Amino acid sequence: MKERRYRILVTGYAISSYGTYLNLVALNLYVYAVTDRALAVGVFMAVRLAAGFLAGLGAAALLARWAAKPVMFWANVLQAAALVLLVCAPDGMRTAALFLVSAVVGAAGTFFMVAFRSSIPDMVDEGRTTWANSLMVSGRSMAMVVGFASSGVVVSLLGYTAAFLVDMATFLVCAGTVALLPLAARAGTERGGAQEGKRESAPGKAAGRRSPGALAALATAPVIALMVALRGIDALGSSSHNAALPVYSTQSNADRPAVFVSVFWCVWALGNVLVQQVLQRWVKRDGRSVGALGFGLGTIAMSGTFILAFAGFPWAATVVIALLAGAADGVTEVSYSSHLQTLPAGLRTHAFGLSATVENLGFGVGMIAVSAALDAFSPLSVVGVAHGVAIVVAVVFVAQVLRQRRTASVEVPGGDDAGPARGGRRDGAEVSGS
Repeated sequence: MKERRYRILVTGYAISSYGTYLNLVALNLYVYAVTDRALAVGVFMAVRLAAGFLAGLGAAALLARWAAKPVMFWANVLQAAALVLLVCAPDGMRTAALFLVSAVVGAAGTFFMVAFRSSIPDMVDEGRTTWANSLMVSGRSMAMVVGFASSGVVVSLLGYTAAFLVDMATFLVCAGTVALLPLAARAGTERGGAQEGKRESAPGKAAGRRSPGALAALATAPVIALMVALRGIDALGSSSHNAALPVYSTQSNADRPAVFVSVFWCVWALGNVLVQQVLQRWVKRDGRSVGALGFGLGTIAMSGTFILAFAGFPWAATVVIALLAGAADGVTEVSYSSHLQTLPAGLRTHAFGLSATVENLGFGVGMIAVSAALDAFSPLSVVGVAHGVAIVVAVVFVAQVLRQRRTASVEVPGGDDAGPARGGRRDGAEVSGS
């Protein structure tokens, strides 16, 4: 029953992700159509990232007072309401409504993802978090392909209003799937008790008072701090290839610049989906989590393939590179979430909230720096530097994980053969106490 409900929730999340990727195209085009200024598109994205950054800072405090279920439900309802406001806004208020939508989508989307990712261990059976994360990433990747592929058709044939209403409907569908969850989405509190159907205000307040202590505990974990930092640098690298792809595709084929971008992201998403199938079968057979080492190695592979994607290889080679980049990205996403989910319940929301803040900061700063750099340097140079930094930090991270494992195997003979969920391979998620 738990897995059936989780599958329904992932279906709703995938549907809302389709609407998000559809609107990622539609809203940017609409901002330019309303304001007739390219700068406004950048400001629109900056507002969204800034809202996500601030939401990441406050997510742990919010989830200390409220269970994950109402947070996820109202996050979807608020995004749907913001889109209704945009559709109904009079001509003179559309610019203000656009930036309000940007802020709401950025903040509510971050609250939803922090609540979702931190509560996955409570939604599925023990040892099934890697499978659950893989299913979530698969749904989002397929939604990305369909959303990007259909955005041009929906906007050109049906118009902006239809695109916004479709997105609104997807958020309401996701809210409906959240409503089908048990009354309490988080199975435990910091005392370890689980009380369905009510919010435990006293533990929540205690968690809120201990936020600095929780963050300090995270900082003392051997690998977690470096892991979150690497995630932020990875986000900076992601900003480089996102900004450089349109430039590179225009230089490669000025007559049809959208072809390369569309094909690249579709193949990337295909690689992401395929690797999730492999991960699910591997975990089911061996019962082992990918873990922190998989995150570090996956980051190295992902950054390396993204650099190669801008090296000017023939189409056939570039398609293979995009497939490998998507596969590596899928491994990093699942391994990262699965590893943070091994933290004690009282620290998970702090870890995911901090992660969301760092990721938004890395992507936002990266978009500004990369956009400026692309005016003076080639896409290959810009992407090579950004992802090169990620590779260097990832190598340091992998070395730290291996050192930690060697220490743990000496302290606990035989511990090297157990997965993180079974207490072995102590690579940084073990923080005593909450």
